[in-house]
Amino acid sequence: MARMNRILAGTIVLVVVSLACTILPASAELPETVFPTGSILYQDDFSNPASGWDRLLTAEGIMDYDAGGYRILVNSAQTNFWSSPPRVYSDVRIEVDTGKLGGPDENRSGLVCRLTGSDYYFFIITNDGYYGIGVFAGGQATLLGQPEMQTSEHIRTGLAVNHLRADCAADTLSFYINGFLLAEVQDNRLSSGEVGLLAGTFTQPGVDLIFDNFVVLQP
Repeated sequence: MARMNRILAGTIVLVVVSLACTILPASAELPETVFPTGSILYQDDFSNPASGWDRLLTAEGIMDYDAGGYRILVNSAQTNFWSSPPRVYSDVRIEVDTGKLGGPDENRSGLVCRLTGSDYYFFIITNDGYYGIGVFAGGQATLLGQPEMQTSEHIRTGLAVNHLRADCAADTLSFYINGFLLAEVQDNRLSSGEVGLLAGTFTQPGVDLIFDNFVVLQP
């Protein structure tokens, strides 16, 4: 249960949100857009530093574009950083490549969906081979469908790159790692919100992660 206790520890929330709104006449109606399965709703290879992700430099860490990727460095123990572009979705399939630049293998690296305020679903791995699906709501993180984080031989450890995929479709949450489905759970607490990236520490600070090839698709 040690890993579960660590994931429930207090976190620092660092989020910058910028939403553009258009005021329509009361009588105006927006047509519903239906996208076929597999359609790309959003993608970013982080080659453009003006594409909308957070750019942060503090004593606690860094979130910024770096060498054609998106880097998150967390310098505080028991801390999560997350970032999201200002786009809201309900049902999505999210994918990203992630690798460790430095710091401990006992870390958190992953995806979030349905981010609303400070609540979200998370899909995380560690670079020492663990994974988990959970929800952060009401200031508390809870794993879903598992009492503690589980190990998988499909997670590449150390400095190796992993490809993550998270599906948030209705009340079903699915987590794929390097093409393998490792977990699927049901939860209906959150129905829509932003999508994004998460990086965090357990007891050791200095987690330094890079993300690339972020894509959001219609599930």
